[in-house]
Parts: sequence; C-alpha cells; structure tokens
Amino acid sequence: MNGAFKSLSVAMVKGFLRDKTTLFFAFLFPLMFLVIFGLLFRDAGNEKIKIGAVGDGPVLVALERTGAVELERFDTIDAGVAKVRDGDLPGVVQATGDEVVLRFAASDQAQAGTVQGLVAGVTQQLNVSASGSPPKYDFRVEQVEDASLQPIQYLTPGILSWGIAVTAVFGAAITLVNWRRKQVLRRLRLAPIGVTPILTSRVVVTIGVALVQALLFVGVALLPVFGLTLSGTWWLSIPVFLSGVLAFFTIGMLVGAFCKTEEAATGAANIVVLPMAFLSGTFFPIDRAPDWLQTVSKVFPLRHMNDGMMDFLVRGKGPEALLLPCGVLLGFTLVVAFIASRVFTWEDS
Repeated sequence: MNGAFKSLSVAMVKGFLRDKTTLFFAFLFPLMFLVIFGLLFRDAGNEKIKIGAVGDGPVLVALERTGAVELERFDTIDAGVAKVRDGDLPGVVQATGDEVVLRFAASDQAQAGTVQGLVAGVTQQLNVSASGSPPKYDFRVEQVEDASLQPIQYLTPGILSWGIAVTAVFGAAITLVNWRRKQVLRRLRLAPIGVTPILTSRVVVTIGVALVQALLFVGVALLPVFGLTLSGTWWLSIPVFLSGVLAFFTIGMLVGAFCKTEEAATGAANIVVLPMAFLSGTFFPIDRAPDWLQTVSKVFPLRHMNDGMMDFLVRGKGPEALLLPCGVLLGFTLVVAFIASRVFTWEDS
C-alpha cells in the first residue's frame, strides 16, 4: 500500500508541476488579485474629513488636533460656502472672535452629522474649559479591539480561501474526468491497489499544494508595502484551513463524478466556485452587505472558511471560535463525499 501511495503521489505532483496553466491559476492568478487590491486599498480608512475654515482661533486649532479633520483655509466665507455648494466640502467653519458658525451641506446626511458632531464637541469642550468650573459628567476614552478591518486584513484570508477552493475543486474534478476518459481509473481498478491509497494520495497532494499557496499568499501580504499583521492565535487557523481543503476537494470529486469531459468539468466548477467567491466575502467584507445577502452566504462553505481564517489570522479569537467553521466545513465534507461516492463510476458508461 505504501509503495502504491508513494508512486501515485509522485505521479500527481509531477503532473501538477508540468502543467503550466494549472500552476498559473493555482498561484499567480489569485496572487495578482491580492497584490492589485492590496495596493489599491492600502490607504483606505486613513482619510481625514476635509472642512473649510475661515478666520482663526482656538476652535480651529482644536479641530486640527483631533487628527480626524483636515482644514482648507479660505480668505472669505463666500469662497468657502461656494465650495460647499459645489459638493467639494461637507462644511465650512467661520471663527470670528468668540463666535463660531458652521455652514454645511445636507445632501450627505452621514457627513453632515459627523461634521456637526465634531465642531459642536470641540466648541463645548472649550466652553467648559473657559468657564473654570469642573465638568459635571466624567468622560473617559478606552481603546478596545477594533471590529472593523483594513482591506489587507480581509483580502488575505478571502483571496487565500478562494485560491485554495479553485485549486482543490478544479484539480480533483479535472483529474478524475481525465483519468476516467483515458481509462487510468479502469487500470487502477484492475491493479492490486485499494481505493484508499488512490484517494489519500490525491488528498495529500491537494493539501500540499494548498499549504504552498498559504505560505506564498501570507508571506506576500506580510511585506511592509501591504502591512498584514498576524494575530497571536494565527496557528488556530490550521484546522479551518484543513477542513476547508477537504470540503472543496469533495466538491471537486462530486463535479468529476457527474461530468464526462474536461470542458464540462471546467464549466461546472466555475459555476460552483465563482458565485460562491462573490457571495462569501472574498473581495469585500460581507458584513457590509444587505442582511438577506449575508443570510444566503451562510449556505456556502467558502463563507465559513473566510470567516474562520479571518477570525484567527487577524482578529485573534480563541479556540472556542473553531467550533462553527470547522463543524460546518466537516459536515459539508461528509455529506458531499457521501453523494459523490454514490454517483462515482470507474468507467464511462
């Protein structure tokens, strides 16, 4: 059994390495998405709100010190208001002596509320300080873990999971169809080799390729130009990673069991993987999608792999967070593997 397992594994690895198209779509194609999106969105979330300013005084100085505002100076209030009317600025602050006036555009309610809150908060804080009396209410600031994500933090787990899904599904499906069409499966069936070494060799090769993908993608994302920072519990992503590889491998086996030609297997695999990638938060945070879309996305195994990888690679969650993604992915694996075993055939009928 060991000899058959080793021979089959070596043959599969050589076949994988010799196929330049497979190497491109397994490594370079998803890596291109990571590099392009990582460079495009690396500064997202660091932008300041730009507000017009006329005059001078402690309110404008305090606004600049918040770190959330960038002031654009104007000589006259008419020039600042014109910029607001044109939609170039959300508001303009006029500070003359003890009087502070904010003029804002109501077309963007979110920005208007933010600007009003900032100017009003700074002004009230200065009023309390100028009165000399202690504030009635105690206000403290405590930083907690930020639930929001920088682009590279959700792009890396998402594109990594998508790349693994593509390689596992396409690799298993096309190999199975190719071996059946060329009667390799028929010869293996007649040889003194059990089903176990055939199946395990394919699984081991799939996991090995996925491991190389993971090391490459995470290594690139850790470069200073992208700025990914791994959490202290990154190693807990390994069970999610293995569960995800098995889930997508069984999908590939099911696709390969149904399809008769490589072209049909490629088309069927695309129909399965592509919509799943867009609906599972691969290229954007799924928690910003409508509620109904978030509910639909929970049907897909890629959503649970994305969430699980993100929880441990960047959010630093503990072992208790393993239960849901690993449970769903392994349950999905058992169900799909059972269906694939019922429709699998060694030869074309």
